[in-house]
Amino acid sequence: MSIPGEPSSASPTVEGILAHNRNFVEQHAYEQYETDKFPDKKLAIVSCMDTRLTELLTAALGLKNGDAKIIKVAGAEVSHPFGSVMRSLLVATCELGVEDIMIVAHTNCGAQHMSGHGMIEEMRTLGVSDERIEFARHCGIDFERWLAGFGDTEEAVRKSVDMVRNHPVMPPRVRVAGFIMDSVTGELVPVDC
Repeated sequence: MSIPGEPSSASPTVEGILAHNRNFVEQHAYEQYETDKFPDKKLAIVSCMDTRLTELLTAALGLKNGDAKIIKVAGAEVSHPFGSVMRSLLVATCELGVEDIMIVAHTNCGAQHMSGHGMIEEMRTLGVSDERIEFARHCGIDFERWLAGFGDTEEAVRKSVDMVRNHPVMPPRVRVAGFIMDSVTGELVPVDC
């Protein structure tokens, strides 16, 4: 964030967002969104970060501000039992009263067929040095697999539901279900988990 009176290093996009934000606050536009930290529907949703779902997800599910905790991550995957997505779900259930978790993937997901090797080549193109790439390869994970997509959407949803549902410290009262949303229509199809 820039200091008033000093030149900014933010991009024109960020500068435009900051200008909008100042106006938003000055006009008290936030008042229509006021709520508290506890989700009214006792619901958490793990969904994809895809731009098509930014408004479609909540509109198609009939949700308003304050109804649910929404965690957005590439592919809607809960990919690690002790990663940030799982931690967020545990905070939601243990601290914020969530009783239902929905894993909502979607059709035509960009993360589905990503190639770890292809992404590494993109990193090189974008200026990441081979030294840094090699360092990352030796950090205790399968780097190429970590960067790869998930292939079958239904199977990825089943794996995420299973990881959450059977996590050793997930409260047993929490219900977990999986779905695939149509990226165009918003239609929600249950996945048999």
